[in-house]
Amino acid sequence: MTDDVTPPAPLPRLVLVGRPNVGKSTLFNRLTGTRAALVADYAGLTRDRQYGTGRHGDRAFVVVDTGGLMPESSEPLAALAEDQARLALAEADQVLFMVDARAGRHPSDDAIAQFLRRLGKPVTLLVNKAEGQTRVAAGGDFYALGLGEPCAVSAAHGDGISALLDALLESYPPLPESPSLDDGRIRVAVVGRPNVGKSTLVNRLLGEERVLAADLPGTTRDAIEVPFEAEGRTFTLIDTAGVRRRARVSEVIEKFSIVKTLEAIERAHVVIAVVDAHGEISEQDARLMGLVAQRGRALLVAVNKWDGLDDDDREQVRYQVDLKLPFLDFAPLHYISARHGSGVGVLMREVIEVADATLRDIPTPALTRELEHAVSRHAPPAVVGRRIKLRYAHQGGRNPIRIVVHGNQTERIPNAYKRYLANHFREVFKLKGVPLVLEFKTGDNPFKGRVNQLTPRQVKKKKRLMARVKGRR
Repeated sequence: MTDDVTPPAPLPRLVLVGRPNVGKSTLFNRLTGTRAALVADYAGLTRDRQYGTGRHGDRAFVVVDTGGLMPESSEPLAALAEDQARLALAEADQVLFMVDARAGRHPSDDAIAQFLRRLGKPVTLLVNKAEGQTRVAAGGDFYALGLGEPCAVSAAHGDGISALLDALLESYPPLPESPSLDDGRIRVAVVGRPNVGKSTLVNRLLGEERVLAADLPGTTRDAIEVPFEAEGRTFTLIDTAGVRRRARVSEVIEKFSIVKTLEAIERAHVVIAVVDAHGEISEQDARLMGLVAQRGRALLVAVNKWDGLDDDDREQVRYQVDLKLPFLDFAPLHYISARHGSGVGVLMREVIEVADATLRDIPTPALTRELEHAVSRHAPPAVVGRRIKLRYAHQGGRNPIRIVVHGNQTERIPNAYKRYLANHFREVFKLKGVPLVLEFKTGDNPFKGRVNQLTPRQVKKKKRLMARVKGRR
């Protein structure tokens, strides 16, 4: 069964532009929830662009950070940055043009504004570094750019960002907090760099030679989803395969390999990340898998083209995995040959296990009981002579599984102990492949300020005792 399914609406794409040092990367990090612009920056493909996803309420979006535009510069790198920015702007749904409130209006701002007015895209003028300033004061002479009402924000402190996103995303459909299995289908995204064997694996899973993505104009906004059956379960394959490195198609590559991958990850229950056993595990591989973990999706790593390697080569591949992917200790590893089918059956069986794990409901008594067991085996360290007490735990969400632990001084729990608890829960509840999220909350004493109300009988007894004590004096 390979009938096409109508895909969900694509995520809105917010593109950040402006001259250098106006705060684009800072805003990118705030919108994506990252601390450094490290999300999906594909070397050689997106040299000076960063891609990531963000959430605001019940809406998700793709954000693109472009290199600083310097229209007045004659340097080759400046021209290259401008070319890359133009490619990003061509696919933008919303353009965020950033200027610097402290530096004031710059000739480059005028040149960029002139280009954006001709572009025909919705443009929002962001006056950054406007901490403590009113919209009118921050806007100043930026009104002269002819791009409408300036919006005063502070990317560093978050001022005005929530209201900005409210306005930008209002017209776009909400995204479910996490995919569910209401229709019984497990949504599987196959991701990876070009030429690692994604298309071969896709065809192997479908049982037919079928290319699921085409380098054709007009196909870049729709992810192709294909239902199929395996191991007695139904799946929807979210295709990010079929990306080819061809001369002079950097724009097409950009559209397929990054934006489609980000959208596929958002809609998936399980992500299969494919790497090539015949090549080194690259920084691109690590960044892409880090993105999957960041979005909280269940993950399996498929090391493809395993056939034909001798023992020494296989040992070297295992060493590369341990060295470059240590943060994926939760993700099962599978060594497969998509071309010959070896290991693919086992891979699909584990996809089912991982999907069931990331969508399971764990009762609060069971979580609390295992929390007590973990603490009894290894208690949290004392802080300034006071012991950290962990009282109970409950599940706060699925896909990923979120466990909320309540206690006192939880903000002082060291990271090593958090990892210990996460590993304990993952082992006990068989949460293989799930990037478990732990939240810690410090609660007040529930009986603080409460006075116990005595019954009439207790009042009489208290009076008798008090009289007896006074009589002894």
